[in-house]
Amino acid sequence: MTPQPMSPETVLPEVLRAGMAALVEERMRGVLHAEQARCQATDPGAVGMMEGLADLVTAGGERIRPTVLLTGYLAAGGDPAAEPVLDAAVALELLDTCYLIRRDARENSLLRHGAPTLHVRHSAEHERNGWGGDARCFGVGMASLSGDLATALADRLAANLPDAARQVWYDLRIGRLGGSYVDSTLSSSYLEDPWPADCLTGCARGCGSGWYALLHPLLMGAALAGRGDLAVVYQDYARPVHAAWRVRGFLSGGGDHDWYGDLLRGALFDAEDRDRAERTIVHLLDRSRRALAAAPFSTVWNAELIGLAARLTSPP
Repeated sequence: MTPQPMSPETVLPEVLRAGMAALVEERMRGVLHAEQARCQATDPGAVGMMEGLADLVTAGGERIRPTVLLTGYLAAGGDPAAEPVLDAAVALELLDTCYLIRRDARENSLLRHGAPTLHVRHSAEHERNGWGGDARCFGVGMASLSGDLATALADRLAANLPDAARQVWYDLRIGRLGGSYVDSTLSSSYLEDPWPADCLTGCARGCGSGWYALLHPLLMGAALAGRGDLAVVYQDYARPVHAAWRVRGFLSGGGDHDWYGDLLRGALFDAEDRDRAERTIVHLLDRSRRALAAAPFSTVWNAELIGLAARLTSPP
């Protein structure tokens, strides 16, 4: 697949990114289709697992990580006709899919994108066929394998990235594992605080949510564009945006905050508290804009990065 060339100088940022996002979808479907065909030819018994993963990935979703990657890449002057950025975007989406699968199994979620989650799907397969053993354990085990498959496909794509981008990938892989472990232990030990207080003073390693959806895709975009010098700028931009995103998630009840967040909002948050939280978001977005003020971005891409932050932190 050869992307059609688009000129960053003559195309609006959102149009340019949308064109590349369409190529990412095409590349992702191509990767999944090729693996399904390989599976059918060499290991037909595993086709069900591959089909389940493909159905989940292609069912939709916000594609936040590819969007952030493409924005960071194009803002850094990346070539829209280069193919490595497409592989990087697909790898990021597949890695996130792995963590969605595992989270769904851990929390026993029934639906994802309007369809049965993979552990539910495989549990039902077990029951339909009258197989031995526990159907739920089977479903969770098969879902875990599907997550491993998504990660393996992502790693295969990332293996061909340039050295600097590949190093960002390795950092993301290891960091996100640690973040998931910390999230799980805090939740299980009842020490998890739904109000993202730590985010407001600075993002620490071990956060399993938006930090990995923002910073690493931006850093990978800069690396793919040959602009490693933008790492500090992207860090200073991502930190307050991530914090604002977490506060918005708390206020809206999305993401990690559904149960605890509802309880805390209902018990402790009145209208004044909500107004204060909204002002906190505004303050954090101001910080992100200041981080971009002296950055070597064009006017249009500076505005696009500001717009991206606003979209991520706007009410649902």
